[in-house]
Amino acid sequence: MTAELVRGQNHPLSRTQVEIRVSTGVPVLAGAALGDEHGTVRGAQWVAHPGAPTLPGIEVSWQAAADHRIAVDLAALPETVHRVSVLLALPTQPGGALRFGAVAAPQTAVTAPDGTEIARFTLTGLDAESAVVALELYRRNDAWKVRAVGQGYALGLPALLADQGLAGAGELAAVIQEAVAASPARAVPAPRSQDAPGVAAWQQAAPDDAPQPRDEQAAGGPIDYSHPRRRAGAAPPPSSEAPAPDGQPAPPVAGDAVGWSMEERLYNQVWGMFEDLARTTAAYRGAVDFADSRLEKELDQALADPRNRLGGTGEAAREAAQARHTQLADQARAAFDRDLAQLTAESEVVEPALPPAFARWDNPVWHGYRVPAEPPMAVRLGDLCLPESALLRIPLLARLPLERGLWIDSGPLEGPDGTFHDSASARRPAMESAVALAARLLAVHPAGEFAVQVVDPAGAGAEALLPLVRTGAVTAAPARGAAGVAEVLERLTRRVDLTQMAVRGGAAEALPPDVDAAQQLLIVNDFPHGFDDRAVTRLRYLADEGPAVGVHLLMVADREDAEAYGPLLDPLWRSLMRLTPVPCDHLADPWVGHAWTYEPCPVPPGSRVLEQVLTELAEARTKRK
Repeated sequence: MTAELVRGQNHPLSRTQVEIRVSTGVPVLAGAALGDEHGTVRGAQWVAHPGAPTLPGIEVSWQAAADHRIAVDLAALPETVHRVSVLLALPTQPGGALRFGAVAAPQTAVTAPDGTEIARFTLTGLDAESAVVALELYRRNDAWKVRAVGQGYALGLPALLADQGLAGAGELAAVIQEAVAASPARAVPAPRSQDAPGVAAWQQAAPDDAPQPRDEQAAGGPIDYSHPRRRAGAAPPPSSEAPAPDGQPAPPVAGDAVGWSMEERLYNQVWGMFEDLARTTAAYRGAVDFADSRLEKELDQALADPRNRLGGTGEAAREAAQARHTQLADQARAAFDRDLAQLTAESEVVEPALPPAFARWDNPVWHGYRVPAEPPMAVRLGDLCLPESALLRIPLLARLPLERGLWIDSGPLEGPDGTFHDSASARRPAMESAVALAARLLAVHPAGEFAVQVVDPAGAGAEALLPLVRTGAVTAAPARGAAGVAEVLERLTRRVDLTQMAVRGGAAEALPPDVDAAQQLLIVNDFPHGFDDRAVTRLRYLADEGPAVGVHLLMVADREDAEAYGPLLDPLWRSLMRLTPVPCDHLADPWVGHAWTYEPCPVPPGSRVLEQVLTELAEARTKRK
């Protein structure tokens, strides 16, 4: 079954040897750029183009053509390559550059070596662009996917290569255009080299459904290497399934990702949605920034002559520049809205299918909760969203066991909407968030394999802790005062030391009878109240050494309260992941260029789901004993 992709949609690749087939109706040049884990093209040697058509695992045509076959062997790519971008560009013309909006919409297809189509994508909506990133093959968790990109560049191939992070993009674009000019374009690509390095031998055999030579071909005419079902200008063949109405993509499916289990597939799908939202938002912001800079440049050029500043000439220039800006911004928003609608539809399907460890507390899956036989691969810490897509929330999943502790900020906070929360109003919800996270961690582990201990020196969190205390979810009563703080920290420090020695000695299970081998979560409330210098040192030790041996830290604290310790606590803060009890845009993502808004997953008001889950867990723990 062939997947008909729309812009932004991805599809898994079950093969490492594929062909990218392109039909455009007019001669275009085709290339492929290799990107590292950040998507950056490290140099001209990472680009396959008509002047250098072969790279390890990649072979493209050496001239412009209306039909192309790009051979890809993903297994032969260097280990540093995580992305393969398929590039199309119109050759430069003496009378001015062509644009994709004036030609038939390019059609692309990813096929198996035997010609079986895996996915297809038609690049619609192009206008002034003369270069475009058509498709992208990318690696995630050692599995490859194809994504329909369709990102066009009105400034041509130099702008496209520069956007790939390539230094010297203009010089390479000139080299590529010169190579194309030196080799006359024709309507079909030249045959692939049979001894191309790095490309598997499967490329040498023509697919079974390849067109047979016609009379003019036998007489020495050009051979048609295009796919018989992918003629230039022809509409894509009908799918074997009933098409979606109005040309919309097929409905999304929960678990449509690579993985050995449904849990792993859902985990990969969620993070795929996160990456897709990051990428499409970055593309939208880039397009808007380009429109703004172009408007500013055109206005400067139009008004550079003082004679144009007065009268109808200047006003007409301003109106024309503003109209072009509006058109570009509207095109960018329309593309972004299409991507956002697709991700929203996927979220609406995925969210109800999530297991308890990934689900919000209001998900009905919790009402059928049963104590698991083994821990999950990840746990949900909250939700993420961006300002341009505030209604779309992506689950924030953290792999288990936790590699770093958590810090829930109980200090003054300002939400993305400008709402301010002072310390007095943030302390209670901060402790409630900690309790909800602790309950979730308890619930997703088998009975007896995860334990919670609490340090609450002044008893300020007693009310919020009631669900854990009533159900017996905490192994001991919350520690009070400086003596209680010291006793808990000393016990956990001893556990870390003994476990480390047992692991180094090759006897990880050989712990004294009085040492609880279960994973431990220490909740610290109201820090630094009740802590002296020795206690702070032990806390830092637990934060650094504890996660590797199953001791995790969950702090509920206001950093301003601990200013007296100065730089002593800076390593501690840096080692913890900061969360907030209210929505806050503090999670920086330099790739997108903006901060993600984090939202906690609270228990719905009036719901008793927390107590029900913890009671079920307590009963299972009692039976286990």
